[in-house]
Amino acid sequence: MKLGKLAALAALALTAALAPARAETDVHVALVRSISNGAELLALDRGYFKEAGLNVTIEDINTSANTIAMLATNRLQIVAGGIAAGYFNALEKNIPITIIADRVSTPIRHNLMLRPDLKDQITDIKQLKGKVIASNGAGSVSTYELGKMLETAGLKLADVEVKVLSFPQMGPAFANKAIDAALVIPPFTYEYLDQHLAVEFAEVDKLVKPNPMTIAVIMVNTDWTKEHRAALQGYVDAYLRGVRDYCNAYHHGAIRKTMIDSIVQHAAERNPKLLNDYPWVARSPNLRVNVASMLDMQDWYVANKFSNAKLPVEKLLDMSYADAAIKKLGPFQLENKDSKLEGCR
Repeated sequence: MKLGKLAALAALALTAALAPARAETDVHVALVRSISNGAELLALDRGYFKEAGLNVTIEDINTSANTIAMLATNRLQIVAGGIAAGYFNALEKNIPITIIADRVSTPIRHNLMLRPDLKDQITDIKQLKGKVIASNGAGSVSTYELGKMLETAGLKLADVEVKVLSFPQMGPAFANKAIDAALVIPPFTYEYLDQHLAVEFAEVDKLVKPNPMTIAVIMVNTDWTKEHRAALQGYVDAYLRGVRDYCNAYHHGAIRKTMIDSIVQHAAERNPKLLNDYPWVARSPNLRVNVASMLDMQDWYVANKFSNAKLPVEKLLDMSYADAAIKKLGPFQLENKDSKLEGCR
């Protein structure tokens, strides 16, 4: 009798051992190249996504403004990038997407940069009237930032010539004098300074209100999430771990070198010296979106005819996944409590 039970148990164990492993859920994520990519990249390298049962594939994009259609049709499940006009337009048409988390928030360290040969000629924003200024997308968050900065000097977007270029294209455009200025984000800001292709002119953090700004976010396809809610929650849990690693690296914690290695390995920035020499963009260690900032973007896009309708807050985002991840992981613990840096707290 006992031998029979042992044999049955052995057979059961053998069956379990031979059974296929639990299939991972495939998740395709698109990222605009930025230092902030370190959160996803380290989560990938450290196996956080694998632990959550996810097979995450990351793709580079120039601007989230050009990926809304791919997100809407589920060719991408997650897009990490700026809050573009296309997002609000998609929601107005009931396209199945939503914002679920912050990605970049004050200090964002975006800069309106000038060609070096113009630094003595242009000393005030109002002198940009009639100049050629690059943005990475017509309805992108960079164009919102540019427009808001121009307004501080009494100018409108129509007072300048906006040239749409990807961030990597802006460097050669500066060199060839095809543009006079550009709205640039890290790491490109630091690359162009290091290569003497451009000089800093005006800081978005100082000029654009309301503040703090939520400039970039995590967007998802809601049709996909209805069938994969557990998978998305697993993604957000893993992502939050990566975000908190990023924030401790941002504040010069012990994980900083590992974070830099990951960013360089994945070519989000190829020069580790720049990552050591310059400050990084910040983010919320609790994935919080500043609703006032997001609503101001919506208002600006409508006023400048990039969008048509103003939507209520409840239609603009879903923070339930972030709330659940925070409940699971607990409060953020800042390792380097002596850090004086703003943001990422």
